[in-house]
Formats: sequence, structure tokens, C-alpha cells
Amino acid sequence: MELNVPNFLTMLRIILIPVLVLVFYLPFSWAPITTAVLFAVAAITDWLDGLFARILNQTSAFGSFLDPVADKLIVATVLVLLVGDPKMLYLTLPAAVIIGREIVVSALREWMAEIGKRASVAVSLYGKFKTVLQMLALVVLLATRQGEFSGWQSVGYILLYLSALLTLGSMYIYLRKAWPDLAFSHSVDKV
Repeated sequence: MELNVPNFLTMLRIILIPVLVLVFYLPFSWAPITTAVLFAVAAITDWLDGLFARILNQTSAFGSFLDPVADKLIVATVLVLLVGDPKMLYLTLPAAVIIGREIVVSALREWMAEIGKRASVAVSLYGKFKTVLQMLALVVLLATRQGEFSGWQSVGYILLYLSALLTLGSMYIYLRKAWPDLAFSHSVDKV
């Protein structure tokens, strides 16, 4: 594994996960804002690692593997943290949709790669927009989870529900593209 700038940023995102969890549970008034800032830094590193990979021509197989894993880990962690907060019960449905979609699309990409058609389910502009909306929602919800900014918390809820709808839409697009290969072309070895 070559430790270039994009891979370093991706690994930083993974290292931030236990720090974010620890800060989330600290009993201090500054914990929600600090957690939101940590998550925002992680979201920015997601954008920066792709930018640096293109600018510096430092793409790698390891980075291609680890980047989406890091994204899914940190988003799922934050969703679980927020759903575990009794004040945030209304997040259960969009959290389940978002995490469920990530599992389905990851499995779909693995299957399509196995049959040599991974490019047909590559990340789209639609998926990137969904990710930006989701990251914004989570930053707002982390920052306002103690209810001090109820107007902003409502914005966070709305953004997360919208991103869950976009999540379903993007999953539908991926499944529709892959359907001919899933349904008709290939046999599967039974386990």
C-alpha cells in the first residue's frame, strides 16, 4: 500500500470514527458542535481525497477500495449514534433506508465486478448530490442534537429525509442498470 495524499486522507476519515464516537458521548455542552465539526472534517476529506487523486494522478486500487468503505463506515456510525439518541427517534426510518441502500448497492457492485461489469454501476452525479445532501443533514443533526437550535434541527430532519428519498432513487437507478445482468445473463453458484 502506497501512502499517498488521497490514501492518507481516506485513512484519516477512518481514524476519526472512534474519536467522533468518543466526543459524541462526552457530557459537555461543546460535544455536539465538536462532533459536527469532526464529521464535517471527515466529509471534506472525502471530497479532497478524490480531488487530490485526480490532480496529483495518485489513484490506486487500494484507494478505490478504501474510499467508499470509509464513507460508509463513518455515515453508518453517525446514523447509529443519532438513532440511539432518544430525542432523535424520527431518524430511524431514513437511517434504515440509507444503511440498507448502502448494503444493497455494495453487494450489487461486488456482483457486477465479479461478472466484469462494475462500470455499469459506477458512482453517478445523482449519487454525489445525494451524498452531499446526506453529509449536510448529518452535520446539522449532530450540531443540534441537544435541541438548542430547534429550527436548524428541523432543517436537518428535512435534509435527511430528502437524502433518504434520493438514496432510494439512486438505488433504483443502479438496480435498473444492472437488472439485465442480474435477472437473465448469469448463473450463480449455490452456497
